[in-house]
Amino acid sequence: MSLSRYELGQSGVIACGRDQRFGYALYVPSRYESGASAVYHTDLIISMHGSARQVESYRNLFVDLAEERGCFVLAPLFPIGIPEAGNIDSFKTIAYGDIRFDQILIAMVGEVSQRYRVRFARKLLYGFSGGGQFAHRFAFLHPEFLSAVAVGAPGKITLISDDYPWWRGTADVRQRFGRGIDLAALRRLRFLLLVGAQDTDTTEIHVDPDSSLWMPGANDAGATRIERLASLERNLRGHGIPVRMSRVPGVAHIGAHGPLPALVNSFFREVLES
Repeated sequence: MSLSRYELGQSGVIACGRDQRFGYALYVPSRYESGASAVYHTDLIISMHGSARQVESYRNLFVDLAEERGCFVLAPLFPIGIPEAGNIDSFKTIAYGDIRFDQILIAMVGEVSQRYRVRFARKLLYGFSGGGQFAHRFAFLHPEFLSAVAVGAPGKITLISDDYPWWRGTADVRQRFGRGIDLAALRRLRFLLLVGAQDTDTTEIHVDPDSSLWMPGANDAGATRIERLASLERNLRGHGIPVRMSRVPGVAHIGAHGPLPALVNSFFREVLES
């Protein structure tokens, strides 16, 4: 099947075949030959948007690295208003109603692999803010799928803990998702946690008792994104999972611009060169 020019380079948003409510934008490196008969072997960077759904901006964060390395970039799009009007949070906790956002992302990767005749040796995942919520939860559920994950300033975190159910903890993940927490696989992952040192606004992250996300302990990980990410760092280290933590001076809650993406690019380059 031939590829249009809108599916190459910095692609347009492509509908997901598994569920066309969702889509993704790609970066396809210039060295890729769309008409070649041989399978193209490379790596994949997945860049997950936050609440604002700036999908192309998140894709473009890694264009230079992808061109340098010859790898693909996939930026998923989980639109606002699915499954109900005004819903901005459904993807962040992985499952919402009968929607499994983790499975949709895995299906997107499979579709790209098949349509572009490409095999991905390593897959690296970045998410900031709401995307950071998705990224670390996806890594907990699918560590074998990834080689590295960078988690930027999530407003709410999940800790590996049998003391709380999902989303606060992981006590019921096998019942919810059909798989448990594979600590051995998580210990093989490379984690980067990063947050701006001025990211102290709690407006969107405090969980009130009347929220649909409310559960006992909902705010126990800390008041700010900085404190919550520190709790996640301690939790990962406490389970023997290697993690790198970066608090970036002078930076507030900025994900698609500024110094945080540069740090993620450096981290991913290090992983891809190893």
